[in-house]
Amino acid sequence: MRPLMIFAAGLGTRMRPLTDSRPKPLIRVGGMTLLDRALEMARSAGCAPIAVNTHYLGDQIASHLAGQDVAISREPGAILDTGGGLRQALPLLGRGPVMTLNPDVVWTGPNPLSALMAAWRDDMDALLALVPLARATARIGAGDFGLDDAGRVARAGDHVYAGAQIIRPDRLAGIPDSAFSLNRLWDLLIAQGTAFGLVHDGGWCDVGRPEAIPMAEAMLADG
Repeated sequence: MRPLMIFAAGLGTRMRPLTDSRPKPLIRVGGMTLLDRALEMARSAGCAPIAVNTHYLGDQIASHLAGQDVAISREPGAILDTGGGLRQALPLLGRGPVMTLNPDVVWTGPNPLSALMAAWRDDMDALLALVPLARATARIGAGDFGLDDAGRVARAGDHVYAGAQIIRPDRLAGIPDSAFSLNRLWDLLIAQGTAFGLVHDGGWCDVGRPEAIPMAEAMLADG
């Protein structure tokens, strides 16, 4: 089992007007909310404990999760971004490497969380799920990372971060800012050669804009 953090605190600005009155994780794709899809994948992979952070319209997410085996890390003030949000939630997750998952993507094929757990090694400080840019449905922009022959990631390349990873959070304590992106930690780990990538063997869709919803639903139907 691995502890898992689901990032659900974002403002969802790219998804407006759908997010004017509800948080993006509660938008439905193929009859199921994005958050429930993420939780289904997490439970199928045996992740525990599970924590979800909240900020924008967070009471709706808390109500949606009421009675479930999910801890909530509330961010009532300024949003903490992924790095600050994960650091705040660590007391809910326990010690050691943790998994993180972005709920605003849809996957087909093997469970990426299970694949990450199977591929994790002790010499890794981060293992990021990646998808080739050519297979990144609804993605806008260039790739995020390249991969060398040993599977280490480097900045810039033709692979997209797919929104799931295992990472050692120890060095988060040394970052002085309260709100910051996990990119800060990734850069430290890339520089020391302990950040690796795992290519997802299946479909993937970035559900970040309203027009991506039918694309994701079509992918799910085909998958």
